[in-house]
Amino acid sequence: MAAEVGPAPGPAYHRAMATITIIGGHGKIALRLSRLLSARGHEIRSWIRSAAQENEVRAAGATPLILNVEPVGTNSFTTLLQGQDVVIWCAGAGGGNPQRTYAVDRDAAIRSIDAAQAAGVGRYLMVSYFGSRTDHGVPADQPFFHYAESKAAADAHLRASSLDWTILGPSRLTDQPGTGAIETGDGIEAGAVSRDDVAAVAAAALEHPGTIRTTIAFNNGPTPIADALA
Repeated sequence: MAAEVGPAPGPAYHRAMATITIIGGHGKIALRLSRLLSARGHEIRSWIRSAAQENEVRAAGATPLILNVEPVGTNSFTTLLQGQDVVIWCAGAGGGNPQRTYAVDRDAAIRSIDAAQAAGVGRYLMVSYFGSRTDHGVPADQPFFHYAESKAAADAHLRASSLDWTILGPSRLTDQPGTGAIETGDGIEAGAVSRDDVAAVAAAALEHPGTIRTTIAFNNGPTPIADALA
């Protein structure tokens, strides 16, 4: 399951009802994840960029907080994360602008990690991508290079933290209906995975202590999610 494993995990996440902040709460995976987590009784707070996104976020079972993460400093992040049990990073600049990609996908993500530690959050789940690593091999003249660099830096910072972290590395995303089954483990090739199933993996990872301090690269595949993560 885990391509990379850090130090021994701290206390497991077992709370029946948790307070959870999703950063980037209007994304396609984030909205799906909000529905799953709120249905399980968790209290969800979703950070979004625009008031126009509020209705969709509320319909998914979350309480919206309008916040542009780019200018927010670590101290402000820390204040906003006080009392939260879990932070889930789903935010992204969306590509196209290298400066903004670094500002959101790297710098703001790193500040949120530092803030989560300072606020005593404990559990942090990062939605990254299949193949995220410092030696990603993307040529510097390719548009994807800035995103690959940003995610590699944020993921590395999270691994070095004291948080009970999990990094998800889904393959190419699709809008196909979820299957409830994936493949993961050493040696798998990049393929494709439904956004439904990425959200389901994220929700399940919070309930499996064995996912703490692991990086999970995955595609859709033959194994039920709960079995794949066990």
